Amino acid sequence: QVQLVESGGGLVEAGGSLRLSCVASGRTFTSDTSAWFRQAPGKQREFVAAIRGSDEATYYPDSVKGRFAISRDNAKNTVYLQMNSLKPEDTAVYYCGRDLPPYGPNFNLPSNYNSWGQGTQVTVSS
Repeated sequence: QVQLVESGGGLVEAGGSLRLSCVASGRTFTSDTSAWFRQAPGKQREFVAAIRGSDEATYYPDSVKGRFAISRDNAKNTVYLQMNSLKPEDTAVYYCGRDLPPYGPNFNLPSNYNSWGQGTQVTVSS
């Protein structure tokens, strides 16, 4: 079993920054792909960023590209999401996910991930 715990959410003004953290414990591998998704009230879970385990390649949708950056620290078993130039439309609960073996092919889909954290609220005021 793998447990994921997110932290770092909060209330920030538009244009501000936050850094989210996701600490993993349990049976994990450096080859696991990790990702961040977000979900606003009444909306589906939305892909935000992914970092591929094999080579640390990163992926973002256009909505956050250039503003968000995903990274990881294998020694701390932690994945980060640095969020800059935040906008009110970034308001959501942010979840980290981890793809455990056998790995799935679709890093931008929630169904690809076997383990999830409890989420952390990010609120951006205008």
